Amino acid sequence: MTESRRSSAADAFGEHRRLISISVVLGIVIGCATLIFFWGMAAAVEFFMNIVVGINLPSPGQSLESLSGWKAPESILLLLPVITSGGLASGYIIWRFCPEAEGAGTDAAIRSYHTEGRIRWRVPVVKGIASVLTIATGGSGGRLGPVGQISAGLGSVVADAFGLSEKERRIIIAAGFGAGIATIFKAPLGGAVLCGEILYLHDFESEVLIPAFISSIVSYSIFGYFVGYIPIFATAEMYWTYAQIPFFLGAGAVTGLMGLVYIWMYGSSRASFAAFFEAHNLPVYLKPAAGAFLVGLFVIGLSFFSPEMFLAGIASLGTGYGGLQMIMYNMIPFSVLLLIPFTKVITTSLTIGSGGSGGVFGPALVIGAATGGAFGTFLHLLVPVYVPSASIPVFAVVGMISLFGGISHAPVAVLIMIVEMTGNLSLFVPAMAAVAISSIITWDSSIFFAQVEDRARSPAHRGDYRIDILRDIGVAGAMVVGDDVITVTADMAAREVLEIIERTGHTGYPVVDEEKLVGIVTIGDLRGGETKDSKLLTVRDCMTAPVRTLSTADTLEDAVLLMTGKDIHHVPVVFSNEEDRIAGLLTTTDIMRAYAKALHSEIGD
Repeated sequence: MTESRRSSAADAFGEHRRLISISVVLGIVIGCATLIFFWGMAAAVEFFMNIVVGINLPSPGQSLESLSGWKAPESILLLLPVITSGGLASGYIIWRFCPEAEGAGTDAAIRSYHTEGRIRWRVPVVKGIASVLTIATGGSGGRLGPVGQISAGLGSVVADAFGLSEKERRIIIAAGFGAGIATIFKAPLGGAVLCGEILYLHDFESEVLIPAFISSIVSYSIFGYFVGYIPIFATAEMYWTYAQIPFFLGAGAVTGLMGLVYIWMYGSSRASFAAFFEAHNLPVYLKPAAGAFLVGLFVIGLSFFSPEMFLAGIASLGTGYGGLQMIMYNMIPFSVLLLIPFTKVITTSLTIGSGGSGGVFGPALVIGAATGGAFGTFLHLLVPVYVPSASIPVFAVVGMISLFGGISHAPVAVLIMIVEMTGNLSLFVPAMAAVAISSIITWDSSIFFAQVEDRARSPAHRGDYRIDILRDIGVAGAMVVGDDVITVTADMAAREVLEIIERTGHTGYPVVDEEKLVGIVTIGDLRGGETKDSKLLTVRDCMTAPVRTLSTADTLEDAVLLMTGKDIHHVPVVFSNEEDRIAGLLTTTDIMRAYAKALHSEIGD
């Protein structure tokens, strides 16, 4: 190993340790923020739904005895003004202060990882307030999207505070996303895995795992200290046998198809609201209010048809976790189970598709559980010997996993999360069978539009190369050689260098003094010195010194390790036997050009 490679490896190890330390800080921040969001949401639901509207919505984790006496309200006419007001307030806050906080939130977090890797500091605040207003007033949405975007935003804030590089920033943003999900759903392992799996349609981001593990453990520990570590959902008696595996495969097929309906309806709603408001030149902040108004009309309309339809409508408000708990207790009639998947798809598509702030994960759990529960109930009525009533809750939980695991392209993480959320490890096998079939059916269809195919298609990995090719190419063969390198002197005026940059288009130059390399100056250095008197500013005032260099004996692998590790794009090359005499200059463009040429030659051969 050359000296440059050893140095780069040591630097990478040091940065890895630093990221672990920062992950602890990130976990503390997210643990506290998630608590605030959780308590705020609970208080708002109590006020708007229970006190104002008069709907005493069931809660996840309630015992079977406490839920057995639950009754739907006699009237919910007050829902319409409350839910519309919530949508109006949410929409105004979002488009007045932070337009990127609209909708589910997960797409925005995924997009930030693949692109610039920055999230404005105001996003967590606006997203939290808007989501509480949307969901607590009856809008159909989950907590994953809001908490994910809030936590990713806090990751960006932490990255700013520690001055992280672009690559480190992306890792911390993803780890923050995972920690938030792990905490709010009390699923530390599943949440940590989710942040690496949910970024792609058919790939996994392994480098975010360790920071995500650390931050998830810390945030989950803080959250659990105050609200407890008991799983979110309680479960009744569950029974399944290996003879039922073919039935679980069938459940996977049914939930996969229902997942496609969910994706289509949600996408169509987004497009329809956007097109309608653009065509009629209406203020965009009214979109969530319009969606909320339609949700209110829809649910109130259901209450006039039949008690079963009314119950399906109630289960389609807010997160729906209370109704989901009742499904897992096998308390919902078959006729209502058949309705809930469609009513929840409609209310979610109207709420989130119109720009309301909420997630698509929670609704997917309700849709999946109702679909799976209905399928299990149908089998119980058809073949009670093979599918007893105690198996129906198993089909409900399996439906949760298979539907969202398929439409999110995160089957492994969702599988782990649901098992953590129910505390039932025995469900792994039937859930694996179902989610495999569901994932095949959904394949390239996703509920998250910001996902990319794989790492090769992500802008975050444009700098990745095949190491075997890089090892075969010497720096001396890829660099701009010394005679062609434009150099500047330390005493040269900064404005002269800016003129050279404007004339040549090159953004970095080695600095020499009496033919010896003393530093490097880039356009970023020159702009950073603009606070000084520009007429008196010299290269010496703003250059980077001492400068990191490569040797003519190094390979492009050494160069990539150095440049990615230090987030630099111009490296002077010195002679292997003279460390202060410049032999050339290597840029990321030079590396790409040499790599592409070698790869083309290899493919051609």
